Amino acid sequence: MLLYRPIGLEELLLVLASGMKAFPPRLPEQPIFYPVTNEGYAAQIARDWNTKSDSLAGYVTRFSVSDSYASTLPVKTVGAREHQELWVPAEKLEDFNKEIEGQITVIDAFFGEGFRGSLPKAFALKDKDAVAQLVALNEIHRDSLMDFHREIAANQDAVFVHFPLWKRRSFVVEGVTDAERRTLLNAIRKAWSEVSSTMPLSDI
Repeated sequence: MLLYRPIGLEELLLVLASGMKAFPPRLPEQPIFYPVTNEGYAAQIARDWNTKSDSLAGYVTRFSVSDSYASTLPVKTVGAREHQELWVPAEKLEDFNKEIEGQITVIDAFFGEGFRGSLPKAFALKDKDAVAQLVALNEIHRDSLMDFHREIAANQDAVFVHFPLWKRRSFVVEGVTDAERRTLLNAIRKAWSEVSSTMPLSDI
């Protein structure tokens, strides 16, 4: 069964830390983990709710569990007919994660105004927001391929969570032409494949 889970930046970073294999434990005030059954509903939550949260970002993830396992969990309709959720008690989330087949993938992303993203702690991208990171990577790529690869390797989390934004947003105002951005994105993909071959960048 295909399922979808809208998540914010912080939760995506925790999923990434698992190798895109598991969702993090629920907080004490969150008794239910609820993946949803259709992409449109997940996108609605990510766009209309997550982008207004602290991180100003919403990501739509997709994954699958076996039909036989999914059939043991209650399905709740929480609004219109398409607003269906699979309800997993928080104490059963570890068992649920074990049932995920393959990797969790990011299939859509939305960003609110003022999104800053994940601020790296190392090298030239240190303390730069998502927009400034793209601009810096463009300069580094132009000056030194060795340093460029070092930045991608050192700051994989930031690269992963910001790549959808870098693909969609124009950076002309910041001095990066669309042609330069396309070249840079291809270079990021190539460098990423060398440092994280088991976890592809989202192609949304």
